[in-house]
Amino acid sequence: MKEDIRAKLKKEILNYVEEEFLEEDDDIEVASDTPLISGGIVDSFSMVSLKRFLEKKYQISIPDAKATPEAFDSVENILELLEEYI
Repeated sequence: MKEDIRAKLKKEILNYVEEEFLEEDDDIEVASDTPLISGGIVDSFSMVSLKRFLEKKYQISIPDAKATPEAFDSVENILELLEEYI
């Protein structure tokens, strides 16, 4: 994946996570290596909505077997997963 595309994807995913899963008064800074699931920012229901967002936005299909908590635990992990499908 080209670096400019990867940077764009990273920004879009970070924005989605911040808008959908953080409250306005949360004092959490989300970076590409921030633990999302193990850090309590994203739960299993939120992970499903994040998966749907990615599939719809990028017109891809991520198999359920690949949509593991580990694969969605950070933006970097998500980018690695997306590299297989974009």
